[in-house]
Amino acid sequence: MLKKWRWWQKTLLGIFVAFILVIAGGVFYLKVNTYTPTSTASAIKPVKVTKDYELFTSQEADKTKEKTNLIFYPGALVNPASYRIWAQEIAAAGYRVYILKLPLNLAVMAPNKADVVMNPHERNILVGHSLGGVMASRYAHNQPKDIAGMIFLASYPDEKGSLVKNNIPVLSITASKDQVLNHKQYQKAKNYLPKTATYEIIKGGNHAGFGSYRAQKGDGQATISNDEQQRKIGQIIIHWLQEIK
Repeated sequence: MLKKWRWWQKTLLGIFVAFILVIAGGVFYLKVNTYTPTSTASAIKPVKVTKDYELFTSQEADKTKEKTNLIFYPGALVNPASYRIWAQEIAAAGYRVYILKLPLNLAVMAPNKADVVMNPHERNILVGHSLGGVMASRYAHNQPKDIAGMIFLASYPDEKGSLVKNNIPVLSITASKDQVLNHKQYQKAKNYLPKTATYEIIKGGNHAGFGSYRAQKGDGQATISNDEQQRKIGQIIIHWLQEIK
């Protein structure tokens, strides 16, 4: 005969089962609420895809003596493929772009993911959208000798990601119709950026327009097309990269 379980054994089993159900439910919720790329973004094929990143490059980028790598942290719950449009444009201009793949599409789950592509012998610039920018700036703060610049897309650093002492070029791009970005915190966060930081505003753009995916909850209505915002992102970043050489 099977031995009867004691009350504490049954209690522990119940707690364990409940824990598993909560975790499974949480993962399911995150996956269901993840923003997926548009058909336009999905149709673009990276040069290389691994379990850790998507790589965009070009012959011009590969022939450049001083290789520049843009290492990108996607926004929270946004599929990495959503950023392929502007990534491809920047790669065509002579730069390599790595779009990182994050656990559950959350940068907070892998704040040091840039380690997988970091090359100390090349010029590494971190880029981050929304929450991805917060995590990227923390990485830059902790690795000052390895990072040559930082780009924020509708994002800003917190105190742990302060770049005031890093002495690196910084570009901050926002959009006039963005209602997801906390504009009050964004203004305060300028205290964590060097005085030489460059600020650009895309008129008519919104938060979701920094990628190419469905409308984001709480966002403002863009008055320019996603294609136009993608072009502007690419143009601004390319111009800035040329200026800081």
